[in-house]
Amino acid sequence: MAQSQEPLLRVEDLKVHFPVMRGVLIKKQVAKVHAVDGVSFTLGRGETLGLVGESGCGKSTTGLAVLRMLGVTSGRIEFEGVDITHHDKAQMRPLRRRLQMVYQDPYGSLNPRMKVSDIIGEPLVVHGLTGDPAEYADRIAQLMRTVGLLPDMADRYPHEFSGGQRQRIGIARALALEPSLLICDEPVSALDVSIQAQVVNVLQELQERMGLAYLFIAHDLAVVRHLSHRVAVMYLGRIVEIAPRDELYRAPLHPYTQALLSAVPVADPVVERARARVVVQGEVPSALNPPSGCRFHTRCPQAMARCRSDDPPLQDMGGGRAVACHLHQVSVTPQPVTDAAWTPP
Repeated sequence: MAQSQEPLLRVEDLKVHFPVMRGVLIKKQVAKVHAVDGVSFTLGRGETLGLVGESGCGKSTTGLAVLRMLGVTSGRIEFEGVDITHHDKAQMRPLRRRLQMVYQDPYGSLNPRMKVSDIIGEPLVVHGLTGDPAEYADRIAQLMRTVGLLPDMADRYPHEFSGGQRQRIGIARALALEPSLLICDEPVSALDVSIQAQVVNVLQELQERMGLAYLFIAHDLAVVRHLSHRVAVMYLGRIVEIAPRDELYRAPLHPYTQALLSAVPVADPVVERARARVVVQGEVPSALNPPSGCRFHTRCPQAMARCRSDDPPLQDMGGGRAVACHLHQVSVTPQPVTDAAWTPP
C-alpha cells in the first residue's frame, strides 16, 4: 500500500553555486562554480534514495546543503514539513537531533584524542541529554551493541580499531540522538570489500529496526543496488535520471546511466564478454562553465543537434521514474516526480 503521508525530505530546484574571486586588496567575483544546479527529489520515511554519479558531480555538496552545512544559492529544502532553506545555526540546532550524517572517511571523522565513549556520547552532551552518569554509560553501551561493537571497547581510542569498526563508531554517534534521516556520504568507499558488506548490512538492519531513512551518496553502483529503494543519477550538478532501483538497473533510459551500468563488471565471464558496451569519451566539463543545452551532449554517443541548444527537463515517464533526455521526451507538459508515492518493501 502506498504511503499517503508527506515525504520526510523534499528538495526543490536546489542550487549551490560557489563564487570564484580574483584580486588581492580588492576582490572581485569573476565566475562561479555550478556545483549543484537545479536538483529536485523527495525521500520518504524508512526509504533509501541512492545518489550516484562521477566524482565532482555535486553529490556530496547536495548532502551538505540538505544538512545546512553549506549555504544555498536558491531552491527549497523541506524537512519534516518545515522549510529549513534559510535556517541559521540556532534554528537548525533542534533539528540536528533528527538529521545526522555518516562521513566518508572513518579515519578522519573521529577525534583521535577522544575515547570511543566520549565520541559516541558527545551529541548527548551537546544537546543536554546526558542524564545521570549510569544512564549515560548505559546509553553508550546500548549504542555500541546496536552497531555490533562490544561495550567493553568504550575506553579505547580510534587508532585501536579497524576501518570497519571506526565506521561503526561513526554510525553509533549519528544514532545517539535517534534521528529520522541519515545522510551517508560514501560511507563504505574507504573500506575493503568484505568490510563494506558488513557496514552495509548494519545499515540495513538499523533501517528495518528503527525505520531510518537514508540519503545514500556513492559511486559504487553495486553497493547502491544492494541498499537503495530508488536511485537518482547525477551529472554535472543535475539529476539526469531517477527511478525505482530494479527498474533503473533493468532498463536505464539516460545514455549516462547506461554508460555507468555498462562499466560495472559481471562475475560471469560468458555474460561479461557478450555485454554491449556504452563508451563515454572525453572528460567531465568544468562546473565553472557548463555546456549549453544538455550538459551530457559533449560526451553522449547518441547526441543530436537539439542537445547542443535545448536543455531537457526532468520529465515523468510513469512508474515513479523520470529522465532528462531528448531521446525520451514526449509531447506532454513535464511533470515532476518528487511527489511519487513510495511503497515500502
